[in-house]
Amino acid sequence: MSQKNRIILTLDGGGIRGAATAQFLSRIERQLNQQHNLSIRDCVDFYAGTSTGSIIALALATTDLSVDAINKLYNASNAKKIFAENKGLFEFDGVNAPKYEANGKTKLLKENFGNAKLSDVAPDKHVLAVSYAIEIRKPEVIKSTDPDHVKLLAYKVADASSAAPTYFPSRKIAFGSNKPTRWLVDGGVTANNPTMCAIAEAIEVWKQPIDQLRVLSIGTGYRRRKINGPESQKWGAVQWFSKGHILDVLTDEHVVNYQARTIMPPGTFIRVNADLTNQSELPDPPDDAMDDIDEANIKKLKKMGDFWYKKYGEHVVNLLLDKYQGPTLDCIDTESGQPKEK
Repeated sequence: MSQKNRIILTLDGGGIRGAATAQFLSRIERQLNQQHNLSIRDCVDFYAGTSTGSIIALALATTDLSVDAINKLYNASNAKKIFAENKGLFEFDGVNAPKYEANGKTKLLKENFGNAKLSDVAPDKHVLAVSYAIEIRKPEVIKSTDPDHVKLLAYKVADASSAAPTYFPSRKIAFGSNKPTRWLVDGGVTANNPTMCAIAEAIEVWKQPIDQLRVLSIGTGYRRRKINGPESQKWGAVQWFSKGHILDVLTDEHVVNYQARTIMPPGTFIRVNADLTNQSELPDPPDDAMDDIDEANIKKLKKMGDFWYKKYGEHVVNLLLDKYQGPTLDCIDTESGQPKEK
C-alpha cells in the first residue's frame, strides 16, 4: 500500500513582517473552510518556522488558537508590547545592549500559548523551530521528533527562536536530563527560511521519498534597500550594524529557497513572497524593517498578505488539498505581477 503525500508548511522569520504571513494564512483558512469544510490544520502534516515564523508554526501545531486569532496577534497594541525599548542607563540600544527588553514578548507568548508543549502536536504530525545555540556555535533545531524536546513549552521555544541578536536578549532553554541547558538566539542567523530543515526532517521521520512531499514556503517580503558598496569598504563593526544592517545580510533566505525549489520535483513546491518595492498591484509597499510597528505599516503588511492571496490563493489551496497540477512557483515577478514559474 503506497504512502500518502505529506504536506509541509514552512514560515520565514522577519519580525513584524510576519503580519503578512498571518494575513495570507487567514485568507487561505477562510477559503478552505467555506469551499471544502476543512482547515489548514486538517491539511498540513509538518510545520516549520524561524523567528516570527516559529511563533505562527508553533501556534498552529500545538495550540487551539484559531488562524484568525493568530492573525489578530499581529496588531499595533501587541507590537508595542513586544518591541518595548530597552531603557537601561548608559545602554546604547542595539550597540552595547539589546534594542528591546523582551519581557513583553515573553509575556504575550505565555498568555496566548499557555501550557502547550511540543508533544501537543496532533498524532502523526510534527513541528520544528529553528534557533541557534551560541555557546556551542551550532544551530539548534527544536522539534517534536526529538524525545528530549517534546516536553518543552511551546511559548519558550517560540521566544528563543525569535530572540534576534541586537534586538532581543538571548533565551535559556533547559532540555532535560539527556541534554544540557542552552542559551539560544534567533534561528535566522543560520536558517531564516526553515524549508530545508523541514524537508530533511520529514524524509527522516516518515521514510518517504522526496516526490511524496508537497511544500508551501511563505516568506515575509524581500528587502530591496541598497547597501552603499563603495562606502562599505571603510566600515567597521558599528557601521555594518548601523548602515549595513548586517543582521539582515546574514539572515537572507535566497540560498535556502534556491536549494528547495531545485531539489523538489516540478509542481510540488510553492514559495509565497514578493519584493518590498512599489509594483503595479502593491503601489504602497510596507517598510522592510523587522521592527517598524507603526499602525499604518502593519496595515500595509496585511494588505501585502491580501496581495499574496490574490496571486497564489487558488494554487496554495490546491497544494494543501494535494490536488495541485501546476508548475513550481516562486516570488512574484515585479514586471509581470505574477509568481515566477520553474
